[in-house]
Amino acid sequence: MSCFRLSIVFMACAVALAINLAALAQEDNQPPKGFTALFNGRDFDDWTGGATRDPREIAALSTEERAQWDAKMQSGIDEHWRVEDGVLVSDGHEPYLATKQEYGDFEMWVDWSIDAGGDSGIYLRGAPQVQIWDPTNEEGHKNGSDKGSGALWNNQKHERFPSEVADKPIGEWNRMFIRMVGPYVTVVLNDKKIVDNVIMENYYDRAIPIFARGPIYLQTHGAETRFRNVFVREIPPGEADKSLSSIRGGEIGFEPVFNGKDLEGWAGATKNYEVVDGSLRCKAGSGGNLLTEQEYDNFIVRLEFKLPPGGNNGLAIRAPANVSAAAYDSMELQVLDDPHTMYADIDPYQAHGSLYGMAPARRGYLRPTGEWNYQEVVVDRDQLEVHLNGYEILNVNLDEVRQNPIDGKEHPGAFRASGHFGFCGHNDPVEFRNLRIKRLNR
Repeated sequence: MSCFRLSIVFMACAVALAINLAALAQEDNQPPKGFTALFNGRDFDDWTGGATRDPREIAALSTEERAQWDAKMQSGIDEHWRVEDGVLVSDGHEPYLATKQEYGDFEMWVDWSIDAGGDSGIYLRGAPQVQIWDPTNEEGHKNGSDKGSGALWNNQKHERFPSEVADKPIGEWNRMFIRMVGPYVTVVLNDKKIVDNVIMENYYDRAIPIFARGPIYLQTHGAETRFRNVFVREIPPGEADKSLSSIRGGEIGFEPVFNGKDLEGWAGATKNYEVVDGSLRCKAGSGGNLLTEQEYDNFIVRLEFKLPPGGNNGLAIRAPANVSAAAYDSMELQVLDDPHTMYADIDPYQAHGSLYGMAPARRGYLRPTGEWNYQEVVVDRDQLEVHLNGYEILNVNLDEVRQNPIDGKEHPGAFRASGHFGFCGHNDPVEFRNLRIKRLNR
């Protein structure tokens, strides 16, 4: 066996060992290293009530309506949940238990046991769900219960069911591991990986990706269900970014276009940008277009960026060397702190990730201002995609939008088949780092 294959086998065994060790470490509601217990073994202090309801609808409630909703949820917990010998027990009726805290990228452990005919699940970021049910329940086979627990059951476009049945017999405890990075979900049930980085769709609004943050629910209905050893670990951005790179094909073929030291390989407004601690930053009060010396036609670019409050910049796509107005002479993808109040009234095509003047991106997937964001842009002939922190916020066919841009203006740059990549400064100290490009051979 080659050294390469041996190293792959070793890595796979190391990952499996790490999961097994973590599983063995969690008993009596004592979390593994790096994890936090969501249940203290005694009461519901860390929980509130939840139901299958769009989180945006709950957030829009008035103060009085929210108080009524919370009171209803709490009375439901008192009626339908109990703690028994360090175990959370539901009689199978709403409400569900919901964490008081919201989570973005995370991984969790949970032990569960379900009665015959039961139907339950784990809601991720307030959305249904990683399925838990009785595989032997013939009445539920029409819905796929024979496929086993772990399904992303509400998916329509992406895979719904687990790769195999990994459930233990009814009445026995099951141990489930869930990892969620961006929209991608992995499920390990009883030491078997049954869901491998599958996109979880937004049940409440299928036109947009799943929400970037939200609570975790323990959902039950139809039969008594028990939970214990519920632990969570928030995944920091840098770790999440590495996972997203791997999920999206790894780094093979990508070449760095910024050396972290100087502007070698760049042209244009070089005096208006500076290198600070390995990142490329537009000088405050300066701007202009900074372009790669090389040209690109079809490519993938990956980068990280950090916005100051109200920060504004852009990505120039297929730009000519003498580009003046990047949104028209080439194509410009917005880099913008669009949650800032100063941008409350911008047009949709001005939001972050939008193809300026031509196609609006989906909003709500930027990390908090001042944190590094991870973005991937795919430019493949007439197809353009933007993935922000793992979420697809733009997927547009250029041939469809350049003939009829939504701002009503001419965009001759949208017809260009190749050009330079770069940044479009707008006087704000927006930073970029870890820039790399992969050419697509077409």
